[in-house]
Amino acid sequence: MAFGVISEIGYVSLQSKDIEGTIAHGRDILGLTETHRSGNAVYLSSRARRHHELVYLDAPENGVGHIGLVAAGKAGLDLARTRIVDAGYPILSNTPLHPGVADGFAFIGPEGFVFEIYIGLEPVGITPTGHAPDRFGHVNLHPQHLHAMLTFFTDVLDFRVSDVIGDDFAYFLRCNAEHHGVALIKGKGWMHHHAWQVQSIADLGKLGDRLHDAGSRLLMGPVRHGAGHNMAAYYVEPTGAVVELYTDMEWILDDDRPPIVWPQDDRAWATKWSIYDFSEFRSHGLFPAREHIAAN
Repeated sequence: MAFGVISEIGYVSLQSKDIEGTIAHGRDILGLTETHRSGNAVYLSSRARRHHELVYLDAPENGVGHIGLVAAGKAGLDLARTRIVDAGYPILSNTPLHPGVADGFAFIGPEGFVFEIYIGLEPVGITPTGHAPDRFGHVNLHPQHLHAMLTFFTDVLDFRVSDVIGDDFAYFLRCNAEHHGVALIKGKGWMHHHAWQVQSIADLGKLGDRLHDAGSRLLMGPVRHGAGHNMAAYYVEPTGAVVELYTDMEWILDDDRPPIVWPQDDRAWATKWSIYDFSEFRSHGLFPAREHIAAN
């Protein structure tokens, strides 16, 4: 259950300079099903059967288009709109950016990330693939100015801190009972990964098999994270963004649970089963698009 103006993380939109190759990845590797195609935009969903959880936009260069946040009803949408305007974030659109949405608005947030806050996303009658994830889960951002991004999510959008890593290094934030909908790790100013829930660790192994058959490989995993408790595996998609499949995420049923604090040098917050060199893992990501391209 949501405790603030945002109820869940809704979708991510990515601009792609190889739209057909990127769509093939979404279908064959990630397991999503195309729900709609219009002009430069292709919409995909998981077993959740929503109009869109991932949107690919045909574009001259790769980049993060925007991140969709589901408001906690009409009251949450109206309050979020008021807070965003009062905080001085530029409004990009006063109406939804995509079809299948009842109401919403978009704005430019910290470090150039565009966010859409909306309600009323339509369901779709698709038949999911055999290896479809259950649903879209979260995003991992690596802002340059960590505390500004943290303040945006906690003070403006009511997210709560689940775990803290080190002294000014990383924060895991939740907008409902799931351990995190947004993770913030100090970095280059890009989105590191978008993440999808699957049913079991067996699905992580099958992901590795699909990547191998396609001539690719896992970037990291399977691992068991300490922060969030989830088991996860990661790979790099054609846009340059990292994709995570995860299962067994911690749910926090006490809204007032204090954050768990981890020393930064305690690698168990990231992986409890083995030690990784995270330099390659953190070298991948996707910056916000330099130019906003609207779906048409």
